[in-house]
Amino acid sequence: MKEPIFYRAVRGPATGIFKTIYKPEIIGKENIPESGRIILAGNHTNYFDCLLVGSATKRCVHYLAKDELIKGPFGFIFKALGIIPVNRRTKDSKALETAVETLNDEKMIGIFPEGTINRTEDVVMPFKFGAVKMAQTTQTNIIPFVISGKYKPFKKNVKIRFFEPVKVGEDLVEANNKLMKIVSDEIVKEKEINEKN
Repeated sequence: MKEPIFYRAVRGPATGIFKTIYKPEIIGKENIPESGRIILAGNHTNYFDCLLVGSATKRCVHYLAKDELIKGPFGFIFKALGIIPVNRRTKDSKALETAVETLNDEKMIGIFPEGTINRTEDVVMPFKFGAVKMAQTTQTNIIPFVISGKYKPFKKNVKIRFFEPVKVGEDLVEANNKLMKIVSDEIVKEKEINEKN
């Protein structure tokens, strides 16, 4: 499987514009390997999160995203960017199969286990099992990430932190809870720091 040509073509300019406008602080990007299968999984705060995650690596991030994106007027663009469409109205086994194939081809998957942008008052919404399931199936490590702050133009306010890879064992419930705890604990920590400042 070749990486999408369109993704490679637009990544540089898009990342440059994004970083110029939002000036994100990126911590721990050295934890993202330059090659080989890996899953990036973390909280979902805004539509710009995909750009933020992608700005931390030159590799193509194959995002699992709602299938409505490829059905709209700009669907051809999202297809060309290499997203893996997910039917959120049912248990989409096809999406999982495609993600597994992508990982077995030594590519990178990006996923927001909450399933959608968190607009609740909760620190995180319950994580769905897709990330840990595909990690277990393909023996792929997960790199948790946490996005904090707000996207404010020309202000250094948004931050993303990538953690060291996490291995998924046989117990998916335990693995999912561990992943969710890593993310939620860091969000709480960042919130406490911001409140003190």
